[in-house]
Amino acid sequence: MNTRIATYLSVVFHPLIITTYLFAVLFLITPELAGVSALELPGLGSLLLLIFLNTFVAPTIVIYYFFRLGIVSTLHVDSLRERRLPYLATGIIYAIATYLFGWKLQPIAELAPQISILLGSVTVSLIIVAFVSLSWKISAHATGMGGAIGILSGLIIRFEEHLLLTPLLIVVLISGILLSARLYLNAHTPAQIIAGLACGLTVSSATIYFLF
Repeated sequence: MNTRIATYLSVVFHPLIITTYLFAVLFLITPELAGVSALELPGLGSLLLLIFLNTFVAPTIVIYYFFRLGIVSTLHVDSLRERRLPYLATGIIYAIATYLFGWKLQPIAELAPQISILLGSVTVSLIIVAFVSLSWKISAHATGMGGAIGILSGLIIRFEEHLLLTPLLIVVLISGILLSARLYLNAHTPAQIIAGLACGLTVSSATIYFLF
């Protein structure tokens, strides 16, 4: 693995975009578990776009303005000192998105309450990462991948939904490659990677077990 490939993987599987990837998998493979089985493909696309705008575009714009204002020195936000405000802001944006999908957007809230539950799980993970980042550089990439693994494996176990087995195996494989790339870039230590995975897995697994 070289630096270019490792950087490319870090961008393509950025923690903020993992949420959209996860919902895309659930919408297309197991729409009934996501509560969207009544929607046709155009409706699913519109809903996924709305999720993408709230969970990726909105926080990305905020981080970009932090960069323009000099609050962060790079868009990657690799410095521990500079991570705190962007992570806290992202957590707030996700909390607002969870509220919107769970309460304010009534048709979606009534049709698919599962969306706000999953968004809430991601929000909790982000808030944990934000607070840990006050003193230690836990891996957000590992947290995101751990969350995806926890949700997919939790749904397989709880609902015996074996259609998700292949996506789960793919996510595990991607996680191994991605986290190796983060180590290659010296972005994190093994302990920070393991802590991130544990955080994502714990929060997402608990969400599926207690709330789904």
